[in-house]
Amino acid sequence: MTVRALSLPTLLVCAALAASAGPARAQPPSAADDNAGVAATSDERVIRAGDTRLHVIVENAPSRLRADELQRWLAECANAALTAFGRFPLHDAQVRIRLVPRRGRDSSPVPWGQTVREDAVSVLLYVREDAGMAELRGDWTAVHELSHLFHPYLGDDGRWLAEGLASYYQNVLRARAGLLDADEAWRRLDGGFQRGRRVGPGARMDEVGWSRGSTMRIYWAGAAFWLDADVQLRREHGTDLDRVLGRYSQCCLDSDSRLEPQEFIAALDRAGGRGVFARLYRRYAAMTEFPSQDAPYRALGISESDKDTLRFSDDAEAVRLRRAIMGARSTDTAPAKSD
Repeated sequence: MTVRALSLPTLLVCAALAASAGPARAQPPSAADDNAGVAATSDERVIRAGDTRLHVIVENAPSRLRADELQRWLAECANAALTAFGRFPLHDAQVRIRLVPRRGRDSSPVPWGQTVREDAVSVLLYVREDAGMAELRGDWTAVHELSHLFHPYLGDDGRWLAEGLASYYQNVLRARAGLLDADEAWRRLDGGFQRGRRVGPGARMDEVGWSRGSTMRIYWAGAAFWLDADVQLRREHGTDLDRVLGRYSQCCLDSDSRLEPQEFIAALDRAGGRGVFARLYRRYAAMTEFPSQDAPYRALGISESDKDTLRFSDDAEAVRLRRAIMGARSTDTAPAKSD
């Protein structure tokens, strides 16, 4: 969910909706939850990648051991984000991890995440206080939120682009970092497309905004746009989404960047998109039905069986293309104590 504050140019991105097929969470954990069981341990460290820094703050860990565990988990997620183009998009950004009690039957290890743009950019992650490391490693929320750092504020009309990019990368980047098996990442991406398709037709994508009941369509039709662009760039122009976003981040992205969707699309084409983004934007923005994945799936050698399972072709070019997108990549970054 994307919310713009009334008094400040704020972007709040709720990652809790992107992969869930169940009821939407309309509110973050309450203030009472935030303050429940607050302990003395607050821990800040900095993850550096070249000239960029990510400040990671664990606000209320009950012990030093727990703070260390949460820092290790976030470092893994940050390393996954770095598999896009080897640096953080902004010179300085912040992640705040806040522990909250389990709420009712909600067992999600990260029940809420949001990315906030005010004077600076920060990611806020609410983590269930008893969530173990295995649960956290299996969760997509942190990588989804970190992916929102790759784009400027796009307003309500560009919500589908913003949420789509984060939903695409939450699977791709985790597969590259070894947090998710590559074939499973393709299955999860396809599962998102299936959920979006079940919503049915609605308003044009560039007009859907906050239309009630359209969340799955916004997130996953948006992800389909970025997959389509990535495949076309790799097949036809010898480049890819990662490189284009990397060039854009170096020339044009800062903490208070705000663009209309068409301006962002034009900037990506100037950064190496070769007109691919503009052509796809014109088509996707006008869609009232969920987009077809037939063309990118043919190129990737992916097909769906009668039992709603994916089959992967062993055609050499299709295998190469799938590996280029989801294949393992190494990063060499570790969290360090803040100076």
